[in-house]
Amino acid sequence: MATTRAQDPGGGLRYSSAPGRWVLLATVLGSGVAALDATVVNVALPAIGKDLGGGVSGLQWVLNGYLLTLASLILLGGSLGDRFGRRRMFVIGLAWFASASALCGLAPNVGVLVAARALQGIGGALLTPGSLAIIESSFRPEDRGRAIGAWSGLGGIATAIGPLAGGWLVDAVSWRTIFLLNLPLVAVTIIIAARHVPESSDASMARAIDVQGAVLGAAGLGGVTYALIEARNRGATSPPIVLAALIGVVGIVGFVIAEKRGRHPMLPLDIFASRLFAAANLVTFTVYAALGGTFFLFVVHLQIVLGYSPLQAGAAMFPVTVLMLVLSPRAGNLAQRIGPRVPMSVGPVLIAGGLLVMARVDAGSTYVSGVLPGVLLFGLGLACTVAPLTATVLAAAELRHAGVASGVNNAVARVAGLLAIAVLPVIAGLTADDFAHPNQFAAGFRVAIRAAAGLALAGGILAWFTIRRDEPMSRRLPDEYHCAAGAPPLRPAHH
Repeated sequence: MATTRAQDPGGGLRYSSAPGRWVLLATVLGSGVAALDATVVNVALPAIGKDLGGGVSGLQWVLNGYLLTLASLILLGGSLGDRFGRRRMFVIGLAWFASASALCGLAPNVGVLVAARALQGIGGALLTPGSLAIIESSFRPEDRGRAIGAWSGLGGIATAIGPLAGGWLVDAVSWRTIFLLNLPLVAVTIIIAARHVPESSDASMARAIDVQGAVLGAAGLGGVTYALIEARNRGATSPPIVLAALIGVVGIVGFVIAEKRGRHPMLPLDIFASRLFAAANLVTFTVYAALGGTFFLFVVHLQIVLGYSPLQAGAAMFPVTVLMLVLSPRAGNLAQRIGPRVPMSVGPVLIAGGLLVMARVDAGSTYVSGVLPGVLLFGLGLACTVAPLTATVLAAAELRHAGVASGVNNAVARVAGLLAIAVLPVIAGLTADDFAHPNQFAAGFRVAIRAAAGLALAGGILAWFTIRRDEPMSRRLPDEYHCAAGAPPLRPAHH
């Protein structure tokens, strides 16, 4: 079992060291399993519907059941890691996720599958913020940007491999294998984490759980998420949607009041006193809204308008993964040296440019001349943006709040993506019937993808005006030299 003795005397693990690589491998595998299941299920939906039935609504909830619990509980997951140990909650989340995956693979009907997917979301809420918090608390300040860049690039492989591997597994074996495959992957990750990942926590945090904050936070995020998911199916003014939205708003307001007045809040509101933290999360919201709408609509566009198979549509986005893998560590390292303002401003502008090129893809487009240029520009912008943005959010919070900071940023990104998926088709005038008519869908797609480009551009402009030029990502000098997260400095920082 790893301890803080594996760390470098300068205040953490070195990126190039063997202990550092083991920590990175554990966090990439853990978050990658969660990302894999988020993408692979899309390809399997037709086979699931054929085998289990359940109708369109049931199949939608196979996807949305996971997102609902994940978005609702991710703040709690980050807080629990800070309180009781980030490695501990990461491993618990992995074990929970694997158990729910087994239930998914054995589900006899759609109802059980939806319930199991909701349980998977709980596991994802425990392990996802933990993976980033472990990196932030384990690596030396000067190596964190590079480590987060590598995490972004390597983790992106799971997102791209999902449709490819899922399509092959569904055709060759069964849709159930996409869930059962998680079991050996999780087992390996747990072994690596137990042996090589140092434990860290916030020693100043009370061990008592903030029950009131947890309930109100889950109700707030859950209500808003449910309303976004179901608004298109039930109508935005239907009583269940209005009630869910009201519960969400009241829950969020109540959560803020409870955290402000509580003695031991799960989300210390002083984390938002950092102008950089608030600004980076605002940029996260706009950029990830653009990404959520793009990943949802573009792959569908390729299938409906260009006649791609699910496997071909997934493969069409593979260059994005290659660019993320190659460039994300370099982008994180660059932002570490010059500050995050430039990459966080330029990256979203490149994303916007790529989306505008994608908007021109129509039924007569070939892959090389029509699809690939936009995908490459989009991937280049994504590689420039993700690692510096993630590292900036984590660096803006005190190290002891690494889990909470990661949870907040993940919740912001998830809600932004859900909002985009719900709103962009409405803005574009896309209806359920348009998904069966290529010409109507293509017209709506162009409107929606241009709106997504506007969001990405807004993110770049926000970054330019809200992120200071001289804001380095390892600026917390008082915390720079320590023997473990939350421990006193080994020697004073020099100012």
